[in-house]
Amino acid sequence: MNVPEYAAAQCTRATGAGVDPHEYRRVTDSLTSVADWGSSFQRIGQAYLERAEKAGSSVSAGEHLMTAARWFHLATLAPHAEAHRAAAEADHALSRALTVLEARARRVSGEGFTGWLRGPSDAPGTVVIVPGLDSAKEEFLDLASALLARGLAVFAMDGPGQGVLAATTALRPDYEQVVGRVVDALGVGRVGLVGLSLGGYFAARSAALEPRVAAIATVSGPFRLDWAELPPPVKDIMARRAGGADAARDFARHVDLTALAPRISAPLLVVDGGQDVIPGVTNGEPLARLAPHGTYLSVPHGDHLLGNARADWLPHLTDHIAHTLTGEPA
Repeated sequence: MNVPEYAAAQCTRATGAGVDPHEYRRVTDSLTSVADWGSSFQRIGQAYLERAEKAGSSVSAGEHLMTAARWFHLATLAPHAEAHRAAAEADHALSRALTVLEARARRVSGEGFTGWLRGPSDAPGTVVIVPGLDSAKEEFLDLASALLARGLAVFAMDGPGQGVLAATTALRPDYEQVVGRVVDALGVGRVGLVGLSLGGYFAARSAALEPRVAAIATVSGPFRLDWAELPPPVKDIMARRAGGADAARDFARHVDLTALAPRISAPLLVVDGGQDVIPGVTNGEPLARLAPHGTYLSVPHGDHLLGNARADWLPHLTDHIAHTLTGEPA
């Protein structure tokens, strides 16, 4: 794939993650090869770190650090030798930003997970944001902000093979065990889950097998994967994150919610984009249909992760989670 095609394919994902679309265009227009993607995005992240150092207030510094975290994360989307370093830089920038901006935010880590818990200690509900194949806790900051605005506590996490943990761990299908340890570490009786992309599978599986999941929403999550039909770029990413082609093929074989969907007792919202058509990936309509309390929202013009249609689903999703967890109008 050439640079214009790759930049166009990643555009709404990048802008959905919160970077300025004009700056994104300036950066990608200057690239001559996808191989330069990672280093170029890391340079932008570094520039925001420098802005943070020169900022005239702690709020400005924190905002620059948040932006740096986004750019460092986006640097990991194209394969390059420094991808693990970029993930670590994203993690560090987010940590610095939250330390500056939110005194009550705290890091929570355990076996197979790490992340930040944000929001009031007496929140009426806690939501765990589950990332996907090559996403991370730094990608969905706007989703976290929307949930926080509804009075909820939010734990944005990296799990096995994700984000800052990708350098030392591998993807695993039994994500419900990780979610169980997260709930234990957070010290709450129940949680809501929002899973994005492959995280939608992780969240749905966890909702079926972990009884403390009380609300769930998925965005662009796969109902089933067919390894033979997956495009080569997806297979390559999965192989890197799972620990090799054989491990990736075995992982993909587990991604099938046919038997698990009927076991999801929590209210479920499934969000798909009508333009999100990936060979070998079954979108979420069967999940919503088979789950006892499933609702399906398809946005016809939405792409993968619906970064081009946020107003059509993000308020609805966050209201669903807030109302389900608290019993009150969002």
